[in-house]
Amino acid sequence: MTQNNTAASAVSEGEVTANALLEALGTTLEPDLLVEALTHRSFSHENPGAKNYERLEFLGDAVLELVSTETLYKAHPDMNEGQLAKMRAKAVSEESLSKIAREKLHAGPYILLGHGESDQGGADKSSILCDIVESLIGATFIQHGIDEARRVVHHLVDETLAEVATEGPALDWKTSLTVKAHGMGFGEPRYQMSVSGPEYAQVFTANVMLGESDEIISTGTGTSKRKAQLAAAEEGWKALDNRKSEAQNVRKHRKHHHKHGNNSNDNDNQ
Repeated sequence: MTQNNTAASAVSEGEVTANALLEALGTTLEPDLLVEALTHRSFSHENPGAKNYERLEFLGDAVLELVSTETLYKAHPDMNEGQLAKMRAKAVSEESLSKIAREKLHAGPYILLGHGESDQGGADKSSILCDIVESLIGATFIQHGIDEARRVVHHLVDETLAEVATEGPALDWKTSLTVKAHGMGFGEPRYQMSVSGPEYAQVFTANVMLGESDEIISTGTGTSKRKAQLAAAEEGWKALDNRKSEAQNVRKHRKHHHKHGNNSNDNDNQ
C-alpha cells in the first residue's frame, strides 16, 4: 500500500467519515488532495513520500487574507487602513481559526499525525487546528479556483468577521504591548528568538525585553516566529498590567495611610 493510500485509509477509518468534514467545509475535494490537506509534517516525516499540508496552508493563508480583507474593506468604508488591519488580524488569528476548526469543522479526528505528536495531543493543538483551516481553504482553491474558495471562506469566517466588527478594531498583542510599554516609560519591546526541535516539528521561542534592559519580562512559544512573538507579547502585556495594578495599589495604600496619619495628628492637636 502506498503512503497516500495509508493516509487515505487513516482518514476513512476516523471517528466520523470524511464526508462529514467536507459537508461542514461546504465543498468537495478529491481524496488525495483532502489527505494532503490533513497531513501534519510529523506524519510525513514518519511516512516518507506522504505530502504534508504546509504548501496548501501557505496558499490558503493568502486566500483567507485576501477574502477577509475584501470583506472588511467593503463592509466598513469609514475605517482607515490601520483599523481594518487590526480587525483582520483578530479575525484570522490562531485563536479564531482554531475555534472554527473545533466548533464548525470538528477537524481533530481527521488530522494525520506522527506518533509522538499524536501522543502529545496534537489533534487539539490550536496551532495545528489553525493550520488545518488554512490548508483546507488552499485545497479548495487548487481544485475549484478562487470563486469557490471565496465562498468557503465566507462560509467559515463571516460570523467571526461580524463579531470582530461589533468589538471594534482591537489591537493585536504586539501593538498592545508596545503602547503599554511606552505609556509606562519602558521603551520599545525587543524580541529575542530561538528555535528547537527537529525540522519537521520546530518550536520557536520568543523572549521579550523592554528598551535597553536585558530583563526578560515574558516568554512565548509557537510553531512560527510570528506565533511565538504574539504569545510572548500577550504574556508581556499581562505582566506590565500586573505591575501597573500593583503600583496603583501601593499608591492607594500610601494615600490612605497618609490620610489617617493626618487625622490622627488633627485629633492630637484638639
